[in-house]
Amino acid sequence: MRHTYHDVEFCATRVALGLLAGKWKPIILFHLFSGPRRFTELWRDIPRVSKKVLLEQLRQLEAAGLVERTVHNGFPPEVTYQLSTKGAELGPILHRLDQWAVTHIAGVVQIS
Repeated sequence: MRHTYHDVEFCATRVALGLLAGKWKPIILFHLFSGPRRFTELWRDIPRVSKKVLLEQLRQLEAAGLVERTVHNGFPPEVTYQLSTKGAELGPILHRLDQWAVTHIAGVVQIS
């Protein structure tokens, strides 16, 4: 069945891409594909992202149901982030998008 969208607000692809919009969200997801990570691990492994922006992006991914946040008892409490089932389903899609970009983006956009 072919979808037609007369109102771009309800275009499923646009909505899905909106959930992933942001400079850091795809990078955060790529890091979480390898398993649960603590906030400090993510912050250390993603160069140039501030703690404030990382936390904001993680909260947005959590609100979208793509990431789950777990607080572990202890002092200080340890917080880990992991992909939800819905977020894990993005793995093959983002991997394929990455392959496409490596093949086709040269000469179109300068990557810094």
